[in-house]
Amino acid sequence: MPIKFNVIERGQPGVVGGGEKKFYASAKMEGDLTLEGLTNRIEKISTVSGADIRAVLYAMVDVMVDSLGDGKNVRLGDLGSLRVGISSVGEATAAEVKASSVKSSKVIFTPGKKIKEMLNNLIHVKA
Repeated sequence: MPIKFNVIERGQPGVVGGGEKKFYASAKMEGDLTLEGLTNRIEKISTVSGADIRAVLYAMVDVMVDSLGDGKNVRLGDLGSLRVGISSVGEATAAEVKASSVKSSKVIFTPGKKIKEMLNNLIHVKA
């Protein structure tokens, strides 16, 4: 599978004025696969109706939000897994680490075996 990339220039993070600038490859994404598009593609390769597929996908989002909010990992088989990660301020002692030390939260996706294989087999093409 070929994936195109653009060349971008970036400075050094945290250095005033950007420091020494270098050039890097950056994946060029071409369009989106929306929930409607995903539903249509699944509908074509299965016997399940589009309405049923949409119902399951929307319910899946609700269940995942609740589960992640309860501190659970969400494992999606071959797709991969999701978990909550946090970033915090460093404190001098363990006793000083409190809820106010947390700066932000994010969802971390770990790809499953098939997605890892796809990433390992990508062909990179300059755009």
